[in-house]
Amino acid sequence: MSPLLQDIRACRLCAQRFSATATRHEPRPVVWFRSTARFLIAGQAPGMRVHESGRPFTDRSGERLRQWMDIDEETFYDRSRVAIVPMAFCFPGYDKNGSDLPPPPVCARTWRHRVMEHLRPRLTLLVGGHAIKWHLGASNVTETVRAWRDHAPTVFPLPHPSWRNTAWLRRNPWFEAELLPELRQAVFAELNR
Repeated sequence: MSPLLQDIRACRLCAQRFSATATRHEPRPVVWFRSTARFLIAGQAPGMRVHESGRPFTDRSGERLRQWMDIDEETFYDRSRVAIVPMAFCFPGYDKNGSDLPPPPVCARTWRHRVMEHLRPRLTLLVGGHAIKWHLGASNVTETVRAWRDHAPTVFPLPHPSWRNTAWLRRNPWFEAELLPELRQAVFAELNR
């Protein structure tokens, strides 16, 4: 294991923050990449199920994301080919209303540049607003995803695949009709190099 992976796995920067959330949990960085990966999935932060499993996207969002990409679990979890690097490596917890807290910015400030220096992605999927903002500097998810052609075929901004975004998908049918076929083609090309 590389020193960078060891350092991230040992990170406890947010221990006090997490103990003050409704879940009162300990940090558990979910680290899923190797320097050989040329395909980057830049996500937001692990959810509770991912926190428990220690494996990214082991939830309904992961099912939908794999469906969007048209790949199986074995390929998706092949760290030598696919790096899954969220904006925060740990589950941020829930607020008092039971909603997910946003990724703590300290995680990206501490780790993001070091991880990106470690990777050389040829294809990057920006999953959700936090990843889109960090990588592209854009704050409007819908407008950035609508302008996906400005970044393709090497970068694809995507809405979060949460089932909470089903209404967004209905309001934006161009996403499935136009973006997804191009995304699938780019994923297929990258994974079959």
